[in-house]
Amino acid sequence: MSNVTVFDHPLIQHKLTIIRQKNVGTKEFREIVDEIASLMAYEVTRDLPMTDITIETPVQETTQKTLAGKKLAIVPILRAGLGMVDGIMKLIPAARIGHIGMYRDEETLEPVEYFVKLPEDIDQREVLLVDPMLATGGSADMAIDALKKRGAKKIKLITLVSAPEGVEAVQKAHPDVEIFTASIDDHLNADGYIVPGLGDAGDRLFGTH
Repeated sequence: MSNVTVFDHPLIQHKLTIIRQKNVGTKEFREIVDEIASLMAYEVTRDLPMTDITIETPVQETTQKTLAGKKLAIVPILRAGLGMVDGIMKLIPAARIGHIGMYRDEETLEPVEYFVKLPEDIDQREVLLVDPMLATGGSADMAIDALKKRGAKKIKLITLVSAPEGVEAVQKAHPDVEIFTASIDDHLNADGYIVPGLGDAGDRLFGTH
């Protein structure tokens, strides 16, 4: 699938296998999601632009590489997306944070938007949109629409586990958005859950039911 990156790094795959297990508690689940987000952020930011600057080491003056001042924003889809923010912030502490609130109507399985708060200069920032699950693609599609309506031009969607149906839906609606995921699973079940998946990421992160 074009515009989709599936991370096959052994550490990411190992940690994802751990949190898939139903007997993993909230604390461990939260910590490992944080770790996976950091590992994924390392690769997602591989194309950040660089520039040369002159510095002085203890030995001599030298020209070296530094980030070219690219502005970034991390935008979690509430509430499960919050579990990935700190892991990314460890690598990009200067990034601004936005929030997009969505919940899934349990009868229609359709997303409902209830909150959007973004940095004022979102149109000047590359946006890392994060949500552990890409299931039907409805929430991601609506969140990307919300970002674009407010001027965002370059958006990357970062998820832990994706369903083929969700990937296809986002690609069809937003072919300009890159998708980064640790796994494309088998399918969605009748309840709209990813199979084999890892259950409800929000409930597992926050200890709710």
